[in-house]
Amino acid sequence: MKVRKAVITAAGTNQRTLPLQTLIDRDGVEKPLLRILLEEVRSARIEEVCVVIAPGDEPLYIQAAGDLAPMVRFIEQQARRGYGHAIYCAKPFAGSEPFLHLVGDHVYLSPSDGGCARHLVELAEREQCAVSSVQSTRENRIGRYGTIGGQPVHGQIDLYRIERVIEKPTPTEAEEHLIVPGMRAAYYLCFFGMHVLTPTVMDILEPTVLRSDGRVPLTEALDQLARREQYLAMTETCHRYDVGIPYGLLTAQLALALSGRDRQEILSQLVELLAVQSMAAPKN
Repeated sequence: MKVRKAVITAAGTNQRTLPLQTLIDRDGVEKPLLRILLEEVRSARIEEVCVVIAPGDEPLYIQAAGDLAPMVRFIEQQARRGYGHAIYCAKPFAGSEPFLHLVGDHVYLSPSDGGCARHLVELAEREQCAVSSVQSTRENRIGRYGTIGGQPVHGQIDLYRIERVIEKPTPTEAEEHLIVPGMRAAYYLCFFGMHVLTPTVMDILEPTVLRSDGRVPLTEALDQLARREQYLAMTETCHRYDVGIPYGLLTAQLALALSGRDRQEILSQLVELLAVQSMAAPKN
């Protein structure tokens, strides 16, 4: 199995403008988030990229992609029918091939120069199956993420065979269905926002897409995928930053700056800012 295509979803109502936001990368270069994401997938030796966008957004996205635009195909999600439908819109692009998938409102930061996506793609190619990146998450935060249940793969560190997938479970649901042997109490494995998926996902999504005009979730399709074929989860050592939440863009920018060449300058500015704010704080 060779992974040479990637799909980035960016058509959501609250998501469509986020990949166009400008950040300063680790090298001090100003660029749109979309460009940072395209560089991430290119580091995984991806040859072609599809970005699923809202109608009318293509000119802005072409501009944001810059000189990487020739490797990108833009597909419009004509109706707001959810995450799974956005993935299905890329079926003409993906065809019968596996594909790397990233969400368009995250910044992914690797502790090394290899990139987060590259390790995931290499693992999927080696294991010849779908693989999702996951992170250990405390139970009071799992209501924000798709969460998996499964079993550790014998002889492998931080690799799990997925048996169940539930979207934003309650702690009670997680305790009943998503306990993973070896995890700390009250911790679960939640999606990182990066997957390598097989064409089977499109086959699973298709009946739901064609049957009605309603929303099409992705998590239910991934739950079915785990029942049809081998589907693994890899514990991720990278960090993700959701720019769509309050102060998310600020947090992502700080993370980039503190992991880059201007780290000392940024730390000095932060110390100065904290000192000023401390002096200006009202005294009781």
